[in-house]
Amino acid sequence: MKAQPVNPNDPNPNLRFLEEVSAKTAGVSRLEMCIQCGTCGGSCPSAEDMDHTPRGLFALIRAGMREEALRSNTPWVCVSCYHCVVRCPQDVHITDVMYTLKSMAIQSGLYSDSPSHKINKAAAGFSSTFIGNVNEYGRSWEVGLATVHALKHFPLRAPSMAPMALGLWAKSRLNITPKRIKGIDQLKAIIAKANTLEVS
Repeated sequence: MKAQPVNPNDPNPNLRFLEEVSAKTAGVSRLEMCIQCGTCGGSCPSAEDMDHTPRGLFALIRAGMREEALRSNTPWVCVSCYHCVVRCPQDVHITDVMYTLKSMAIQSGLYSDSPSHKINKAAAGFSSTFIGNVNEYGRSWEVGLATVHALKHFPLRAPSMAPMALGLWAKSRLNITPKRIKGIDQLKAIIAKANTLEVS
């Protein structure tokens, strides 16, 4: 299902928000099959910290409430444990939808304009830094990821991380410098192709 372009003369452009989210989700999201049973929220270990349960967030999407949905902290609090997906009676790919909403929130800039903007902004920054590492090295570089994230979002916590980092390094569990995977050029070509497909 391909997202339709927004018509500036349409008085209700957000009515297509459900179709847009579904189209941008990898595979088949089955988002339209949600019956609002609440199994997802009842299964979620992070639900207490969410401003909307997944069920509530999906209701916002179905109602076309784009800005409120993309400002929600729910996708950012999701820990991708897949409990909700396993237990969903309608086989909705809830975690995949959460990834889509995070991407859409970053692209729209709405993730940082919310009551929980500090959580959202830090999570979005972590995601962007992680993706940057994978694009550059083909894998995560823990030292760079943790350092950039801590200095950018929690600078006062950075010194307290040093003892743990030194302990991991002493046990050869942490690489101080990044290491690229073999075949990084092929990976970059795949990512470039994927980005082209996503834009089209």
